Amino acid sequence: MFAAERRQLILEMVRANGAVSLRELARVVQTSEVTVRRDVRALEAEGLLDRRHGGAVLPGGFTRESGFPQKSHLATAEKTAIADLAASFVEEGEAIVVGAGTTTQELARRLARVPGLTVVTNSLLVAQALAHANRVEVVMTGGTLRGSNYALVGSGAEQSLQGLRVSRAFLSGSGLTAERGLSTSNMLSASVDRALVQAAAEVVVLADHTKLGTDTMFQTVPTDVITRLVTDEPPGHDDRAATELQALADQGVQIAVAGGSGSQGGEQPSTREQRRRDVPLPAPRRGQVPGGAPGLRAAGVLGGESPERERAARVADLRRR
Repeated sequence: MFAAERRQLILEMVRANGAVSLRELARVVQTSEVTVRRDVRALEAEGLLDRRHGGAVLPGGFTRESGFPQKSHLATAEKTAIADLAASFVEEGEAIVVGAGTTTQELARRLARVPGLTVVTNSLLVAQALAHANRVEVVMTGGTLRGSNYALVGSGAEQSLQGLRVSRAFLSGSGLTAERGLSTSNMLSASVDRALVQAAAEVVVLADHTKLGTDTMFQTVPTDVITRLVTDEPPGHDDRAATELQALADQGVQIAVAGGSGSQGGEQPSTREQRRRDVPLPAPRRGQVPGGAPGLRAAGVLGGESPERERAARVADLRRR
C-alpha cells in the first residue's frame, strides 16, 4: 500500500470512530506502528487530525465524543497509574460518587478492596467492576442508558442525586484547562456530572496528560470547584501539559502526579502514603499572584532558564512530594 493510500485509510478510520489507537491503525493498514505514527504526524501537519498518546483523534477540541471501544485503547498505562494513586485517597467507610469513564472504571476495580465503602455511580462499567465486592455497597442512579459510554443520563439520573451528600466525587472528562476546568463533548453527560459534583464535599478529577489543555463543548466542573487533580507525568516535550499543570496549581488545585520509577507499569507501593505525591493547596484560590503556589516554581523565576530545564523543573516540582 502506498503512503497516500495508507493515510487516506487512516483518515477515514479516525473520521468514522472519532479516535483510533496506533495499534489498531497498524493492524488495519498492515504495517508497523512506527510507520503509522509517521503517517499520523503528516496528517496532523495538514490539520486533518490530532495526535494523542497512543492514537489519533478528530482535529480540534470541539468534536464529538469518542466511544468506549476507542477510549479504552488510549493511554492505558497512564490510566492504570492514575487509578492506583486515586484509590489511595479513599478511606474505609467513606461514601463517594464515581462518574462514568474508562479511567474511573480502572479506579472502581481498585475500590473493590476498600471495606465499608459506599459508591454512588451512573456508570454501568463502574457498577460491574464492584459487583462482586462483598464489602462495598453500590448505589445506581436512575436515568436513560447512553450506550456509547455505558452511562445513565437524563433527568432521571439527575433527580436521583437530589438530596445526596457524600465526601468526594471522582470524575473524568474529555478535556481539562485552567480557564474552564473539566469539560466533555456531550450535553447529557455534562449535566449528570454537574449533579454528581453538587452531591460532594470535594471533587477529584482524574485526567491523563493528553487531556490537559484540551477544551471541549460543555463545562462540567469549573476550576475553582476542583479540589484535586490526579494525573500522570507529562513527557518532557509536552509544553502544553506542563503549562496547564502550573496554571491549575496557581488557581488552587492540588496536583497529585502518578509517575516515577515503575509506577506506570503497575508497581504497588508498600503503603498508601507512598502513593501520594501532592502539591500543597496554594492560597488564596482567587487573585493569587502567579507563581505563588508553594509547591511549584513561578514562571518568572524560571524565565532565564532554557525551555528544556524549565519543563524539567516543573515536573520535578510537581513530583517532589
